Amino acid sequence: MKKDFFAYQAQTTPHPLAMEVSHADGSYIFSTDGKKHLDFVAGVSACSLGHKHPRVLKAIKEQLDKYLHVMVYGEYIQKPAVELSKLLASLLPAPLEKTYLTNSGTEAIEGALKLARRVTGRSQIIAAKNAYHGNTMGSMSVMGYEDRKRAFRPLIPDISFISFNKEEDLQHITEKTAGVILETIQGGAGFIIPKDAYLKKVRERCNQVGALLILDEIQPGFGRTGKLFGFQNYTIVPDILVMGKGMGGGLPIGAFTASSSMMDQLQDNPKLGHITTFGGNSVIAAAALATLQEISESDVMAEALKKEKIIRTILIHPLIKEIRGIGLMLALITPSSEIANEVILRCQDRGLILFWLLFEPKAVRITPPLTISEEEIKEGCKIIISVLNEVHNSKKYV
Repeated sequence: MKKDFFAYQAQTTPHPLAMEVSHADGSYIFSTDGKKHLDFVAGVSACSLGHKHPRVLKAIKEQLDKYLHVMVYGEYIQKPAVELSKLLASLLPAPLEKTYLTNSGTEAIEGALKLARRVTGRSQIIAAKNAYHGNTMGSMSVMGYEDRKRAFRPLIPDISFISFNKEEDLQHITEKTAGVILETIQGGAGFIIPKDAYLKKVRERCNQVGALLILDEIQPGFGRTGKLFGFQNYTIVPDILVMGKGMGGGLPIGAFTASSSMMDQLQDNPKLGHITTFGGNSVIAAAALATLQEISESDVMAEALKKEKIIRTILIHPLIKEIRGIGLMLALITPSSEIANEVILRCQDRGLILFWLLFEPKAVRITPPLTISEEEIKEGCKIIISVLNEVHNSKKYV
C-alpha cells in the first residue's frame, strides 16, 4: 500500500508522514501495524467530535437509506441542508441569516470574495500578511505568503495586504475597498489572536468606508475557542462569515453566511452568481447538522477552555517559548524549526499525533477533538514533555 500511495496518489510535500491507517475511533487513530495513536490534531481541526461519533454516524446512516445526490445546489428542497442552514441562523447574531453551503472552506472563500464584489460594486480586496484562506486561485490570491504562491502567478488582481494587529494599516481600507478578509485567529501564521480591540477597529473602519468585513472561521469555528465561532469572543459581527473544517464531523463541507439582502444578490444579474453541484449534499449536510446539534447542545465548548488550562499547566518546559491561541486551538512555539520537527516526529513514534503550521516553522499544532477527555489530554502532554526532555538533554539543537 505504501508503494502504491507514492506511485499513484499525488502528494503535497516530498516527505509525507505516510502512516497507513487501519481505523479510527474517539480520540485515536490506529495504524495497520497495530499501533494506537492519540490524536492531538483532529484531521487539522476537522474532526470536532473525534472519530466515529455515534450521533454523526447515526445521521449519516439514516440519510444513506433515503437518498444521496439528487440535484445541483439550490434547486430541490432537501431537508438536511435546510435544517442545517436554519440552525446556523438561530445560533448566529443578526444579520447573519442565510447560508450558502459548499464543498470546502476554500470554495466558501471564493464565494465570499465574489459576494463582496457583487454587493459593493467595488473590486479591491484587502487581506492580511501571513494569512491563509485556502489554495484555489481566489483564496491563494488573498494568501499573504508570497513563497507559496509565486509559482502560480498571475493571480486575481486588485488585492492589497495589511499587517494583522497593526492599527495604522487600517487607513489602507478606503471607499475603493469591496471587502476586508481576515482570519479571526491567524492559523498558518502561528495562531495569532487579535489584540487591543483590533477586530473592533477593523469593523469600525469598514463601516466608515462602506467595505464589507469577511471573517474566515474555517479553523476557529464550531466551538474550538470556547464559543461557536471565534468572532463571538470579540463583540463584533462580520458581514460575511466563512466556515468549514470542523463543520462536517469529518466529512468535506464549507459555507458562507450573510444577510438575506446580500445573499439574494447571487440569484440574479447575473443568474447563477455562484453555483456548485455537490454543495449541500444530503449525506454531508446530515453529518454537519448532527455535529452542530451536538456541539451546541452539549458542554464541549465550555470544556474546551477547561482543557486549555490543563494543557497550559502541564506544558511548561525550557523548549516551549510560548503557547499561542485559545481553547483547543493552540500552538507550541519552540526555539527552532529543527526542534519542532523533532517533537512532531518523535511524538508520532510514541503514539501521539501532532502537526505543523503552514508559515510558522517553529510551531507545533495542538488541535485535538473537542471531545477528548482530560485524561487523554494529560496522557498526550506527558508524551510531549518526555520528548522535549530528550531533545533538551541531547543538546543537539540547544
